[in-house]
Amino acid sequence: MAAAAAYLADQKKGADIRVFDVSEHIKVADYFVVVSGTSRPHVKALYDEIHVRLKALGERHSKAEGADLGWWVLLDYVDVVIHILQPEAREYYALDALYRECPQVDFSKVTLPAGIDAPLRMAE
Repeated sequence: MAAAAAYLADQKKGADIRVFDVSEHIKVADYFVVVSGTSRPHVKALYDEIHVRLKALGERHSKAEGADLGWWVLLDYVDVVIHILQPEAREYYALDALYRECPQVDFSKVTLPAGIDAPLRMAE
């Protein structure tokens, strides 16, 4: 799922996408996905895309944190936590430095779930 989220962020022009394997360093999740959006609307668009597409694949997260502000949106899927930040927030909170010792996953080499690019049906 982490690779799927990173792929979706990449498709929406997310910047500096990183997938950290944090399983050996913290116990709250296995993977952290960190992505930058260029502006508040871009952060919200990234959130919407990831939320809607992963939901269509049957994945659910707890209530999104920060979606209303668009500064730093956090999606918690239990084993995968997704951080979508504006560049200033990413620099300020320095998540990349905090997890620099964690291995990074090359999401482009991970097999993605079937249907990730399937057209979405509008609610009737």
